[in-house]
Order: sequence, then C-alpha cells, then structure tokens
Amino acid sequence: MRRMAVLIAALFAFAAPVASFAGMDHDSMDMGHGSHQGDIAHQEVVDGVKVTFKVMSMKEHMKTMNMEMPSGMKETHHIAVEFKDAKTGKALTEGEVKVKLQKPDKTAQAKNLMGMQGHFGADFDLSKKGKYGVMSKFQLKDGKVRSTKFWYTVK
Repeated sequence: MRRMAVLIAALFAFAAPVASFAGMDHDSMDMGHGSHQGDIAHQEVVDGVKVTFKVMSMKEHMKTMNMEMPSGMKETHHIAVEFKDAKTGKALTEGEVKVKLQKPDKTAQAKNLMGMQGHFGADFDLSKKGKYGVMSKFQLKDGKVRSTKFWYTVK
C-alpha cells in the first residue's frame, strides 16, 4: 500500500511541464530505430490513445542500429513508447514524453524521451533484479496531458 502511495505521489510530480522537444523534428532523423523489437512491457488505451511500452536490452537495441556497445555505459535497457490513435491506428509521433522509473531499491531515475521514427525512447539502468515502477506523463499534439503507470519485473 505504501509503495503504491509513493508511486502515486511521484506521478503527481510529473504535473510540472515536461521539457519541450516540440521545436525539433526527430521523425526526420534516421537513427535506425524504425523497426523496434523488444518485449511489450505494457499496453493500454488512455483517453483515445493506444500506448505501447517496449523494453529491450541495450545489447539488443545497439544491434538493431548496427552499432557496437560503448564501453562503460551504465544504462542496461532501452525503453520505447509508441502512441497510436485508438480508433484509426494512426501513429502519433509529435509531443513530449517523460518517464520516471522507481527501482527495486526505491531510488528513481527520470528522463525525457526523444522522438525517434514512430516512437519515443531513452536508455535506463535496469541492472537490479526485481520490480520497477514505470510512470509516464505525456502530452501529444492535441495538447491533452495523459499518464500511465505499470510494474515491470526484471528477472
């Protein structure tokens, strides 16, 4: 119960404005992120938007971009979020997305996700086994602020 209260409190902290990436056209950047693999960690419809979270290891993510793993990289996983209009299935690729991760040891990390060819993504440290609280707040082109949260387990 207390853990859920902490997650809800952290989610309200997302009410502050998210740093804007709106002025940048990330969709035109070809970074090899087009076909995103990874496990579907969570999927739901929030106010007419189908939200899909995918998690993949950095090794797998770097392989999809035909790149080598940089030495000394602390992040272990890439989190990708795709948004689609729930009625039409059309990809929604413009907006601002922030993800906060609560680690099993109760520490947290938060990042603004960058728009990348059909999804938003960032790299996170999921090196400890256990349950991670994933909280996201996003504002797409329609200007409406939405949020979602779920648990993701690293085995």
